[in-house]
Amino acid sequence: MKILTAVEMREVDRRTIELGIPGIVLMENAGARVVDLLVEKWTPLSEQRIVVLCGKGNNGGDGLVVARQLFTRFHPRALHVVLAANPTEFQGDAAANFRMLEACGCPWTRELPPDADLVIDALLGTGLKGPATGPMLEWIRRVNAGFPSAKVVAVDIPSGLPDGEAVRADYTVTFTALKLAHALPPACDRMGELRLAAIGSPPALFANVWLSLSQPRHFEKLLAPRDRAAHKGTFGHALVVGGAQGKTGAASMAGTAALRAGAGLVTVASSAASYPPELMTAALPQTYEEMLETAQGKNVLALGPGLGRCGYAVRAVEEFPSPMVVDADGLNAIAGAEWRVQARLRVLTPHPGEMGRLAGISTAEVQANRLAVAREFACARNVCLVLKGQRTLIAFPDGRVFVNPTGTPALATGGAGDILTGLIAGLLAQFPEDAESAVLAGVYLHGLAGEFGASELGEKCLVATDILRYLPRALEECARLPDRL
Repeated sequence: MKILTAVEMREVDRRTIELGIPGIVLMENAGARVVDLLVEKWTPLSEQRIVVLCGKGNNGGDGLVVARQLFTRFHPRALHVVLAANPTEFQGDAAANFRMLEACGCPWTRELPPDADLVIDALLGTGLKGPATGPMLEWIRRVNAGFPSAKVVAVDIPSGLPDGEAVRADYTVTFTALKLAHALPPACDRMGELRLAAIGSPPALFANVWLSLSQPRHFEKLLAPRDRAAHKGTFGHALVVGGAQGKTGAASMAGTAALRAGAGLVTVASSAASYPPELMTAALPQTYEEMLETAQGKNVLALGPGLGRCGYAVRAVEEFPSPMVVDADGLNAIAGAEWRVQARLRVLTPHPGEMGRLAGISTAEVQANRLAVAREFACARNVCLVLKGQRTLIAFPDGRVFVNPTGTPALATGGAGDILTGLIAGLLAQFPEDAESAVLAGVYLHGLAGEFGASELGEKCLVATDILRYLPRALEECARLPDRL
């Protein structure tokens, strides 16, 4: 599921038209997809009082299609087609659709009615740069204040987003592919229920776009039933190195999570004397050589949960032969150092503060430029970077980035990151040949299990180990492969 910038979307539209699908057909299809939602949610439309609010651009043209189809096909109880601009300002396909609206006899007005059941917001599209101002801002405010009981359906995007005061939408129907505002915070939380509809652009035109929304289809083969003849050695052996004095719980949670993710065996090398009985234990290595010895026979290493000071982290990141997941104190140990990975899998899982230390910038700068920071760092250091937070980003060294749609504020609790480290390590132990899918799956399942836990326990009451209680439910849900916007 690809995510396009406004520039990329315009290029897709241009190339689609070049291939022989006229822009007016794309506009007709877009309006029809909005009407499809209206039919699905509010049948019979003949009993509804509907306002269609149209701006002067192509977004308004989509709205004119919606209005014409409602007028000619469904005869609503009341239909008010409200133009936010003078009809002479319409151009191109939008102007053609205005002429068709008039030709079919549908009346229009420049004034909002006093009440409505449904409001169709077709004022502004995804091409808006900066906050809405002037008359358009006034229209947005009038819509928000004027219809307190109406349901609002936004065409492509709630008018005013991504950066400013915007229409409060209950539903948004977007077309062809998601745009940045649909997928990234804070705008992604202001779409209401988001629908993605095809309108005719060939998917091949945007198949190689670098930004995608992570979906279960990306890791569906990891969820397949196990071979009946499999044994514990089939599913890998993960090693967790961490758990210095006073922080042993972090390593325990990571190790337990790796087991719950399906790793055949897990060893935790820490300072603790005992751990849950399913985990094997070893002493916390003090040197790189000791770590290498402890890692014999293991096919993935998770370095950092509760590790404390570590003098060999940089060397391990650069030289350790097997895949590694680096988190927490492991990240702090390599921050500020000059290193770059050569032909080995390294998965780094920083929160924004750790990311700032890794990149040498402030946490505020990270949060203001999450996408660019994650992508540039992954490419520069040749790592897979999991930048945690709302809509966690998974950036790969070839420049591709995935946005993870699962998660909840309930995961802002101590130990949740250790659970994520363990889940990724456990999946990598089982599927070393499909590391990309393993990382995507670990992040997705972690967020989804957190959501299920929060729905039952509350956002404030969830603790890290609760995530593992809801992991089976998350796995079951993903096995059905639903799309998640």
